[in-house]
Amino acid sequence: MSTYAWTRCLLRISLFSLLLWAGRAAAADPCVALAQQQSDAQVATRLAAVACDEYLRWNRPFIDQNGRMASASVYEAEGSGLKDGGAPWRRVAFYWYSSGLLGQLAFKSGASDCTYAAMSAAYPGLGCRGFVIDNPWSAAFISWAEQRAGVPGFTSSASHFDYVRAAFKDSGKNPYRYADLLTTSLSMGDLVCYARSAQVFGSAGVLKVLQDRKNTGLPMHCDVVVGVHDGMAYAIGGNVQQAVTMRLLPVNAQQRLWGLPQRTNADPVCSPEMPEICSFNRQDWVAVLKLKSQAELAAIGPVTPPGSLLQPPTAPTCCINCVLGSGVPRCPAEGTLPPPTQSPMQGTD
Repeated sequence: MSTYAWTRCLLRISLFSLLLWAGRAAAADPCVALAQQQSDAQVATRLAAVACDEYLRWNRPFIDQNGRMASASVYEAEGSGLKDGGAPWRRVAFYWYSSGLLGQLAFKSGASDCTYAAMSAAYPGLGCRGFVIDNPWSAAFISWAEQRAGVPGFTSSASHFDYVRAAFKDSGKNPYRYADLLTTSLSMGDLVCYARSAQVFGSAGVLKVLQDRKNTGLPMHCDVVVGVHDGMAYAIGGNVQQAVTMRLLPVNAQQRLWGLPQRTNADPVCSPEMPEICSFNRQDWVAVLKLKSQAELAAIGPVTPPGSLLQPPTAPTCCINCVLGSGVPRCPAEGTLPPPTQSPMQGTD
């Protein structure tokens, strides 16, 4: 073969390899295209799209199928670095504020400060920044995403356990059904959940906790499934390694979780001497919350895109617990905030 022919052959192989790689890259991450579908008619698609848009905003950090953290470039406490130039801590404050959950944590230091800091980049919000760092926000992220997507019947909570228990009880008015972790086929919009307690519960143990009416809570975490294809489920959660992060979980041909690393009480400690035990996917996985069909959701409440949520309220025009030098005027003596005005989503970071 001549040098010219050999060169052309190599170029063709290289081009084919690049196309193959590009195709795999496009197939692997569903979020680039999905993020544009936040006004889709299907509730499941909207929920996945909202989660995807935030994941892209946080510069696409992910945990691969082997449980290794990759591509993390920005963290919750930082003052800049989001894709749109926004501050991560203000974005987290926005999740708290827009989900309506700040009131539940009003007794926490810095919570009231987030009312203003979430919606105004000019407001210093040092107290809010401390609140964001000190308080787990993964449930606030899920609650915000569910609201923004207009999932009917979802009740926001600062605790994952509350909506896991609500799905377990399922009065017919809940958008989710509690389902077995390993026998349930995953679909877009489902939630995959694990327990965060030092004690390992497993599916059976968590069922006992849910059945115990005296039990008021259990530390948990849930991610929303945004895609299932090519032997992998793609799930996105908030406050995963201090960011909005995608997690890759292996599934079988029935789209059920497969080979999922489960934490046990006998696990050795992750260390340089035991690297094989180190995996961010090794958790006490306990349940799937299965999003109901579009028809079932329609029987619970409106399933049309929530246009009002696409334009969240701007910052209040006065403050109660004012910060010296913030430039925000104090509210009237009655101590009531004026109703917030409306503004586009852009610029709220």
